[in-house]
Amino acid sequence: MTSVPRLSFSHVGIFVTDIARMEDFYTRVLGFTVTDRGDLETARGRLQFVFLSRDPREHHQVVMASGRPADLPFNPINQISFRMADFAGVREMYRRLQHEPVTEISPVSHGNALSVYFRDPEGNRLELFVDTPWYVKQPLRVPMDMQLSDRELWAWAEAEARRQPGFKPVEEWRSALSRQMEQR
Repeated sequence: MTSVPRLSFSHVGIFVTDIARMEDFYTRVLGFTVTDRGDLETARGRLQFVFLSRDPREHHQVVMASGRPADLPFNPINQISFRMADFAGVREMYRRLQHEPVTEISPVSHGNALSVYFRDPEGNRLELFVDTPWYVKQPLRVPMDMQLSDRELWAWAEAEARRQPGFKPVEEWRSALSRQMEQR
């Protein structure tokens, strides 16, 4: 089998209907910094672009482009996910989101991650998550009670994960996946 050159995920670009409103939300609520902005002539006409990052090593992690039609029959974005440094950050964002123009706030456990999902002001589904030390077969989505203390929540999450097919320490799963990838 031919080896594929190494690659890693860098950024996502999304079309938006109201670029100013989306820039405000992503900078004010999610803490992104605008790294660049400008207009560009494209096959779809002249579009505005805003580049955003939370990592000084990355020029942009999210790029927004104007021109999204307001009358799409459904949102083509399944989700955009952001890894948090720790669960305290997930919990703090959950609290902040209660006072923002977002919908469908949904805390869940995936077994391998503890997440809060929500829709941004244009209906894109976002996920804020922290990894757990466990692997379980996916997909898995179990509603999570954010009223529990951190200790109670982690104990519940581990007990829930242990009941799922394929439960194992995530390092064991990563080692097996690494071997599989090396064989490609």
